[in-house]
Amino acid sequence: MLLKSIVYSGNNEEIITGLDEIKYNLEVKGIKLGISEVIENTTHFIKIFCGQGDFTRRAEINFNLYLSMLIYKFLCREFFSKKIDGFINETYFFLKEEEISEVKNLCIKGFLGEGKIKDESEVYCINRKNSIIKKITDFISENDEINIQGYIRFRIKEMEEDFESIVDKIIEKYMVEKEYDEFIKLLKYFVDIQECKIDEVNIFASKSGEYRISDRHGNDITDKMSEGINATGFNSGSTKDDLIMSGLITLAPKKVIIHCLDYFTNKELVETIKKVFEGRVDFCDSCKSCKELMKNLIKN
Repeated sequence: MLLKSIVYSGNNEEIITGLDEIKYNLEVKGIKLGISEVIENTTHFIKIFCGQGDFTRRAEINFNLYLSMLIYKFLCREFFSKKIDGFINETYFFLKEEEISEVKNLCIKGFLGEGKIKDESEVYCINRKNSIIKKITDFISENDEINIQGYIRFRIKEMEEDFESIVDKIIEKYMVEKEYDEFIKLLKYFVDIQECKIDEVNIFASKSGEYRISDRHGNDITDKMSEGINATGFNSGSTKDDLIMSGLITLAPKKVIIHCLDYFTNKELVETIKKVFEGRVDFCDSCKSCKELMKNLIKN
């Protein structure tokens, strides 16, 4: 049974390779396809057949989805080669040449949406990618013959907003991370110019999310952490996490020991401490105090 007719011009090995991969992926699912090709001048006419016994609504949906993903990759390439430079130069004219190069590399990954999902930004990009793929799938479902290059040529405009939204989100994340990196450099500078006021700071986290801060002898130094915090970039009136970070910068300890890491609800605080006090941070979950905290015997 004829499943779909596909037309394209020129020698495009990626289309053949892509169709072969679709054929293989469906065979893994127990669906066998046949492919025949006729070439007239430089135009390729490909017919995809599915055995009568293998043809089901599910087989058709799977094939349409795989074909949509193949066409999506060609759309990405079209946007990247002809549209992205103009969009970035017009919208993000303040970016430097090396920054644009970095952003474009990130956009390639963002368009493909491959790998593990790490944050909300990547979720957004995947949702936009799925939006484009759905538009392609709807078109494929409604048409028996698909002219791949014709579709890309006439439909790329329709997809521009989705691609541009992905670029916006990627650049937004890039700028936030760049600002964060600059902030880390500033904090490291503060630490470097500060005179070391204490050899060691121990930070304990409890199951309830509270902190206890002590010196190497076990003396509580929370009040000492509060001294001079206005000299840092943190707002002393905000959170306990800010108090810890600003206090550490003020004291500039030679060593920071983080106890019971699993109890730290704010992992970003830990990462910031590691970056600002690079080479000075140790972790502990086996000392007497850690064991007592794990048993919830120490109350903060």
